[in-house]
Amino acid sequence: MVGEKSLRVPAAMRGAYEAIVAITDAFCREYLNEEYAMLAREMAAALARKRPSPIGNNRPRSWAAGILYALGQNNFLFDKSNTPHMRADELCERLGVTQSTAANTARKIRDLLKIDMLDPRWTLPSQLDNHPYLWLISVNGFIIDVRDAPREIQELAYQKGLIPYIPADRKK
Repeated sequence: MVGEKSLRVPAAMRGAYEAIVAITDAFCREYLNEEYAMLAREMAAALARKRPSPIGNNRPRSWAAGILYALGQNNFLFDKSNTPHMRADELCERLGVTQSTAANTARKIRDLLKIDMLDPRWTLPSQLDNHPYLWLISVNGFIIDVRDAPREIQELAYQKGLIPYIPADRKK
């Protein structure tokens, strides 16, 4: 379901997870926001649950940079018209890694977690309302914006996990 993520981490990966999250939390507190911090925790936990987990290789700074880089790509962090905004080279410099390391680790993360461009699973919660295709669903072979559909269709889409909430509830 859209938006359902977990912070569960196997005991064997707890140390690696905590090392990564300590870096991402501190970075997000200083330069980004709590939404980025939460998504970074969730992404680190998802990587920790992979079998075998890639994060257990004692490179927490590289993994933290890759996580933040991947989230930044998905949420247009590097676009100066957005808030928060940061250039990719600034992110890497502040994390103490090269841009090639962060970009390559981000690519590996996107592959491992099957993250598509503009993936709604890794979109900042505050940006879900404006997501370009999160709200598009197929009904009888036609693509519709479910926000404009009758409540019954919205409820069905929500029950199937296609949308994160029922838009009609927010219009009140």
